[in-house]
Amino acid sequence: MRVLPVTGVMPRRVATLSVHTSPLDQPGTGDAGGMNVYVVEVAKRLAQAGVEVEIFTRTTSSDLPPVVEMAPGVTVRHVTSGPFEGLAKEDLPAQLCAFTNGVLRAEATREPGYYDLVHSHYWLSGQVGWLAAERWGLPLVHSMHTMAKVKNATLAFGDTPEPASRVIGETQVVEAASRLVANTTEEADQLSELYGADPARVDVVVPGVDLDLFLPGRRSAARVELGIADTDDVLLFVGRIQPLKAPDVLLAAVAKLVQGDLARRNRTVVAVVGGPSGSGTAEPEQLQKMAVELGISDLVRFSPALPQSELARWYQAADVTVVPSYSESFGLVAVESQACGTPVVAASVGGLRTAVSEGESGLLVVGHDPDDYAAALHRLITDHDLRRRLGDGAVEHAGRFGWSATAARLLGVYARAMGERSESIMRIESVPVRTKSAAVTR
Repeated sequence: MRVLPVTGVMPRRVATLSVHTSPLDQPGTGDAGGMNVYVVEVAKRLAQAGVEVEIFTRTTSSDLPPVVEMAPGVTVRHVTSGPFEGLAKEDLPAQLCAFTNGVLRAEATREPGYYDLVHSHYWLSGQVGWLAAERWGLPLVHSMHTMAKVKNATLAFGDTPEPASRVIGETQVVEAASRLVANTTEEADQLSELYGADPARVDVVVPGVDLDLFLPGRRSAARVELGIADTDDVLLFVGRIQPLKAPDVLLAAVAKLVQGDLARRNRTVVAVVGGPSGSGTAEPEQLQKMAVELGISDLVRFSPALPQSELARWYQAADVTVVPSYSESFGLVAVESQACGTPVVAASVGGLRTAVSEGESGLLVVGHDPDDYAAALHRLITDHDLRRRLGDGAVEHAGRFGWSATAARLLGVYARAMGERSESIMRIESVPVRTKSAAVTR
């Protein structure tokens, strides 16, 4: 898809920072998730619009080449900072100095003024972007993706709170950024209310979905490929296996849904696609053990994280996709599912209230009580007319989100940031310099 033209100054080259997770990583496991998809898809669309993108990320293997061409006009530069393996995301603040050094060294090999703008993703990258943008005299555009204060306010049971050091780091980045990009109006409000961001510096740019890849397909054909009976009720979870994403809520809901109903049990399939992440890595088999304890292990089918092309087949095969997260800045899984014509049952939190249109493309559940999710699922799988209507509405709703539109809006943000930077420099240069002799004769 072509990116729409943008009025204002267009950057020639953008330095994109993604410290803790590489755009080359498989989303759905470890620290790779929706942010990875966002960085990849936006970079490709920017390149199609004529903007070169260089993505800096941390090297996690000695086998990785220093530079990889991800797509025409998009390169990924691996920066050595700390040991290649064995570092959790929580350990990375200690490596930010080394990472920043690598970024500055890379720029030093270029001619002056090589980059026009820095775009950092997540607070760790924001710390690096803060210094790099200041050193290079460039505007800094920052995307939070998630925020510590928001996550801590809606913490899943047994999950680990985000440390105060992250809150401090996020606050510093908010103050340093030329412009802040929020996924939704709710996130924009949170930046202002929780972090004191100037609303005039916050732009809402809604993420997108690959509408050429995620599209309605033949459910029967998808099920044949996946070995699922056409008469089964398929409930799908896609995402990282960690308390924040709440896959345990789905399993508990399914146990209640099939309790005492043998016919329902015999035709229920629960598909969990993703790998352990965050605090979920401490007990990677915990979800499997929970399925055994609930007596539904025979209903649950676990799959590792999959490339998006294979993921689309799962969405097409499912009756309902369930997104019970405690916190989501947007909810790409929900939009991908809807683009495939599969309605969503999701938690009424954060960006999911934008990603899902209540009663039109899916159902939103307040809270995380398994009984409420069981009721919503029962309603959808037993009311075929409702499911068909929501499926049609899901395709229409998802059609409003496209990565080309996201990239076009982002280019508008870049143009504003660069324009404001130029105006600021002009104001500084226009201020008369008072000489020493003038000061004396005053």
